Amino acid sequence: MPVSIPPRSKVKKERTWNAESVFPSVQAWEEEMKKVINDISSIKQYQGQLNEGPEILLTALETFDELLARAYIVLVYAGFNYAVDTTNQQAGGMRGQAQGMIGQVFSAGSFIQPEVLEVGKPKLDEWMGQNKKLAVYRQFFDNLFRKQAHVRSAEVEEILGMVVDPLGGPSNSSSMLTNADFKFKPAKDSEGNVLDVAQGTILKIMHSPDRKARRAAYESYMDKYVEHKNTLAANLEHSIKSNVFFMRARKHESSLAASLFDLNIPTDVFHNLINTFKKNLPVWHRYFAIRRKALGLKELAYYDMWAPITKKKVKIPYEKAVDMICDGLAPMGKDYVDTIRKGCLEDRWVDVYPNQGKSNGAFSWGSQGTHPFIMMSYNDEMLSMSTLAHELGHSMHSHLTWKHQPFVYTDYSLFVAEVASNFHQAMVRGHLLKTMTDKNFLVALIQEAVGNNFFRYFFQMPILARFELETHERIERGESLTADSMIDLMADLFAEGFGPGFKMDRERVGMTWSTFGHLFADYYVYAYATGISGAHALSGRILRGEPNAVEDYLGFLKSGASDYSLNVLKKAGVDLTSPQAVEETFAVMESYVDRLEELLSSSS
Repeated sequence: MPVSIPPRSKVKKERTWNAESVFPSVQAWEEEMKKVINDISSIKQYQGQLNEGPEILLTALETFDELLARAYIVLVYAGFNYAVDTTNQQAGGMRGQAQGMIGQVFSAGSFIQPEVLEVGKPKLDEWMGQNKKLAVYRQFFDNLFRKQAHVRSAEVEEILGMVVDPLGGPSNSSSMLTNADFKFKPAKDSEGNVLDVAQGTILKIMHSPDRKARRAAYESYMDKYVEHKNTLAANLEHSIKSNVFFMRARKHESSLAASLFDLNIPTDVFHNLINTFKKNLPVWHRYFAIRRKALGLKELAYYDMWAPITKKKVKIPYEKAVDMICDGLAPMGKDYVDTIRKGCLEDRWVDVYPNQGKSNGAFSWGSQGTHPFIMMSYNDEMLSMSTLAHELGHSMHSHLTWKHQPFVYTDYSLFVAEVASNFHQAMVRGHLLKTMTDKNFLVALIQEAVGNNFFRYFFQMPILARFELETHERIERGESLTADSMIDLMADLFAEGFGPGFKMDRERVGMTWSTFGHLFADYYVYAYATGISGAHALSGRILRGEPNAVEDYLGFLKSGASDYSLNVLKKAGVDLTSPQAVEETFAVMESYVDRLEELLSSSS
């Protein structure tokens, strides 16, 4: 059947995000943005006064937090409007305005950290003993003094704050190019039906049993990226150069060390992941061999990785998916489940269905004072159900953090974020593997687990992390990056990952880096793999019925950034400084591969 995409105006309102809960109108948004900009002076008035006493310091910190909280709500409204319809030029303009405003706010508050450092730790400890409200900022202060060697003067910090917005240009232009401007050549399936290839449909076509449709859509999709390879490569190169600029400005040894230092994570965590991944590549090679045999192919191509190996399609409508997710999360307690159900079906946390101009992929986003909104393109399939569960993990993390933490600790790290999202998928999968008996459903479920979730987070992301490390190191050595050199690097890494029996289309597969906007978030992709590892360790505790496992996990969700990422995870029951969790998760994956092989053998 041909895949058609409705315009934004034809999507039912009850399945769109609840924009009016943030601002009743664009005019109200404009008024608040103007007020935020006008109120920037409220923080600047404290410059040069933070050493005068605990009351002045507290007032300055609270004033900045309040201003920044308001600014983020303005940004969320504009950014989400753009994400659900990138062809909306007004929304694109609003997003640009909001990003500029955020830069102004950060620049205005840039004096705070240098002045706090000048106060000194002993005096701050004394002040916190005198003022309980100031003591709320203890973790903030501890983290700031930990970073002291890399905090520059007030003048330099102001400049670094000012350049955040312009240096974000490469990410914005790549997003605009690929999401708004790219028009893909239509594809045809084996029956001659025309398929509309777009960011919102490509994954659905990749899940088609029709190999001719998959190949045609994949080639159409990737050829557009290849056509613009030089622009896309230049954008990513400039983003990497920005990372290296900040690394050098803050006097770190490498961009990897700079990025991980920010979260107090040793670089060994990154390297342990990569080494454990390379060690366990035979597990992936075994899965690819099973997939190739199940599809009856001599060689697998990249566009075969999502092809169904089930005998018939498993259909899961949105409302049914909500039920399955809630059932799988029942061990978390009634309040937890009720919050999810209400968010999905009543409060409009989720912008559910595809529409023309909608951004590719899925994400959860918001700020304290808004709902944790989810953007996705639900397609009534197993993957859509899993994606919804994943994003709801992020949303519940945000919801509980915002509910229990002051604003200063609401911005939890990307490192812990992927634990919460993958935890949901692990819980729901564990429930369904125990309760479902239909072989076709179970094959589809394991295919989603290994062929989608694990393939993305435990295969693609570690490979992208290796690509990211090498490209950063080349820039650090003063070497250049070209489109062709990046394509060659990516193709070589995927060839090693896929192993024998894979048909390598070097240029198209080598352009895969350009389809992942995650690479514009410095050293983010590795956190997907450590995240899925932490998620399986923590969900395993709950599924096994270990004492206090639920309470420990809820404590993790409520912690936000009130402690270092590794510490909040240790309190919840997993130590990611060790490769053990990664090894355990490969063991879980191998058990899925075993069961898949058994199911396919028994049904043949």
